[in-house]
Amino acid sequence: MHLPWCVQKCPYCDFNSHGLRGALPEAAYLEALKRDIDAEATRHDGRRIETVFFGGGTPSLFSADGIGRILSWLDAAFGFVGSPEITLEANPGTAEAARFAGFRAAGVNRLSIGVQSFDDHRLAALGRIHSAEDAENAFALARRAGFDNINLDLMFALPGQSVAAALEELQRATALGAEHLSWYQLTLEPNTRFAETPPANLPEADVQATMQFEGAAVLGELGYARYEVSAYARAGRACAHNLNYWRFGDYLGIGAGAHGKRTRSAGVVERRWKHRHPKRYLAAEVQSAEVSEVAADQVPFEFMLNALRLVDGVDVTCFEVETGRRFTAIEDTWSGLVARGLVEPADSGRLRCTELGYRWLNEVVLGFLPG
Repeated sequence: MHLPWCVQKCPYCDFNSHGLRGALPEAAYLEALKRDIDAEATRHDGRRIETVFFGGGTPSLFSADGIGRILSWLDAAFGFVGSPEITLEANPGTAEAARFAGFRAAGVNRLSIGVQSFDDHRLAALGRIHSAEDAENAFALARRAGFDNINLDLMFALPGQSVAAALEELQRATALGAEHLSWYQLTLEPNTRFAETPPANLPEADVQATMQFEGAAVLGELGYARYEVSAYARAGRACAHNLNYWRFGDYLGIGAGAHGKRTRSAGVVERRWKHRHPKRYLAAEVQSAEVSEVAADQVPFEFMLNALRLVDGVDVTCFEVETGRRFTAIEDTWSGLVARGLVEPADSGRLRCTELGYRWLNEVVLGFLPG
């Protein structure tokens, strides 16, 4: 569920997000989302919703009433399975944090707070509009609002950052007691301000690698298991929504620029996406989607692109069910990677990287490209 507006665009962000120019058009956007949900409901084949993720932009700019209405529409159109995991991304600014109790009452049960750094100078360099104190206050307010499942987004390899400084920030994040940490490296993505004008004094590659290695060790000692490239969780707190992505499951995309994936039949994968620009999305009387079918010889590559991000990989049966292909279709490629020490033998029934392969994940995944 994509809510695309934020107070201002961060210089490193390549998401479909747009700085507000005037008032948030919440009422009009809710109407557009309702049209989008109704259109998707005509083709869901009786499937029900297991997780919801409100991403952005800054979804916490929306009112608790608006978030509650969206959830009620989803439940009416599709139905929820049991008590679904419902995540909402939030920024630590006071105005958004004050709404946390309302979001919890509306049905949100998992909060993802975009802290990024606990150093005020680095926050300013990242274009963030909150302080480290704001972040800690927002976390405390979320706890008081009843959230017992909170993720913190935290970056490393920031301008001028040493290994010791990165680990200090990590310690500050874990001291709060969050159930989940998304700890990821600052990258200079195309079509961002940082790509056009890179910040000075970025850590060298070997320093970045040391940050990653030592940080993962610290998190492990503190009870956070690494289960994906940049995701660490306490027992039972892995993000169910993201696990579905990485296991090549299907998902709906609702909102401006939202992407969805649907397996029409074994091995036939369809991707759908909505109008990217909010103005065009808002103007559409009927919400339609662009559609493309993943080429048959690309499906194994797309599966591995997601599944091998997981530390424990996936079952061979998951590959066969989700792609509609037998393991024999990739057996030669897998055997070649085993010989190079990049993946483990599939005799155990699982497809996963070795420690070496996990460090060179791009190299492993490229092996499944056709031709």
